[in-house]
Amino acid sequence: MFSLPFKLPSTATAPFCPSEVAGTVAVTAGDPYWKKVLRFAGPGLLVSVGYMDPGNWATAIQGGSQFGYQLLYVVVLSSLAAIVLQCLSMRLGIVTGKDLAVHCREQYRPPVAKTLWGFAEISIIACDLAEVLGCALAFKLLLGVSLPVGVALTALDTLIILGLKGKGFRQIEAIVLGLILTVAVCLVAELIFVKPDWQAVAAGLIPSMQTLSQREPLYLAIGILGATVMPHNLYLHSSVVQTRVVSPTPAAKQEAIGLSRIDTIISLLLALLINGAILVVAAAAFYEPGNTRVLDIDDAYQLLAPVAGTALAAILFGLALLASGQSSTFTGTIAGQVIMEGFLKMKIPCWQRRLLTRGLALIPAMIGVLTLGEHSVGKLLVLSQVVLSLQLPFAMYPLISLTSQRRIMGDFVNAWWTTALAWLLFVVISAANVWLVWQAVAG
Repeated sequence: MFSLPFKLPSTATAPFCPSEVAGTVAVTAGDPYWKKVLRFAGPGLLVSVGYMDPGNWATAIQGGSQFGYQLLYVVVLSSLAAIVLQCLSMRLGIVTGKDLAVHCREQYRPPVAKTLWGFAEISIIACDLAEVLGCALAFKLLLGVSLPVGVALTALDTLIILGLKGKGFRQIEAIVLGLILTVAVCLVAELIFVKPDWQAVAAGLIPSMQTLSQREPLYLAIGILGATVMPHNLYLHSSVVQTRVVSPTPAAKQEAIGLSRIDTIISLLLALLINGAILVVAAAAFYEPGNTRVLDIDDAYQLLAPVAGTALAAILFGLALLASGQSSTFTGTIAGQVIMEGFLKMKIPCWQRRLLTRGLALIPAMIGVLTLGEHSVGKLLVLSQVVLSLQLPFAMYPLISLTSQRRIMGDFVNAWWTTALAWLLFVVISAANVWLVWQAVAG
């Protein structure tokens, strides 16, 4: 009988299990303010990973190559909406000591809670599908393997999860920071190579409803929104902020909220710059006025080298894509544990959770690339982001509702203008999704 040379974990362990890492990062009350800021830095970085994963690359590249810089303001507005929602999520976790999934289980009837759990799991699988496809494309570029082989190789990231068993949460945050900086450096180099028109970039930051008057740019805009505001991130953030030790006093909670807000805003602004850079690179390298050809992510890396004038551009593209996909592996695993433990009160070993999520993503990814061919990655990635956007209202509604109730939040309940802004975002995103479904049915 075959036996492994090592023993697999049979229980949920740090650093990927939320209950195992809660309150493990100490913050000394007497520390200077700058040191406290550094101690609270980290959860925002984990959340920001979801805003620069391969799905963002696909929608940004397609949008930039097809419409130039015109959709750049959609990236900006989506990121600002994400900051609002993530700040609500962060505050819910710090004030109540419970994450959004736990609140949903406790506040809603079981059928409603189970439905919300199902939608949350769908969002994680859709996000993981994007990671699989992005990493597979990166492996194809960097290693020269076929796309199906690249898809199969992505299953090996479970070994990374196993290798980090029992490590501290700050180590995960440090690894993620390193991967994000890798993506950022690669994209800065790409910007130098392709030489964007910065006046046109500035013009693209100005909102224009005329840009969204046609079906195709609106479809892409909703895809960008789905790629930017991740539903499972709302559950994740409310949990990972609890890794910091916070006194139960109102003053300590208020300070923790302020410090976490700094972490959240800076991290998501970094994600905004990276997302914007992807679109700007695509617009500068591939957009031609009057050209209606749609350029997918799997075409971009092939054409980038001759456009940029150096083969290094394509290699950097592959490295950045791989780094973005691998960083999402960590946050996807933690988010999966948060949702499963919060909604179902169930804890399983992290490698099992990773295998479960990755297995459910590998199947449609492999079917897609085998049936649709080697150039199907872009279409599948954009589709995954639209699916994410469709799930978003089901995470937004309980978050906004819970943080607006004084019996749950006490003196930290949302200000009226915060509630109004959050519900406005809910209405806009829901309306965009209804339009998208209507177009699909009508088509």
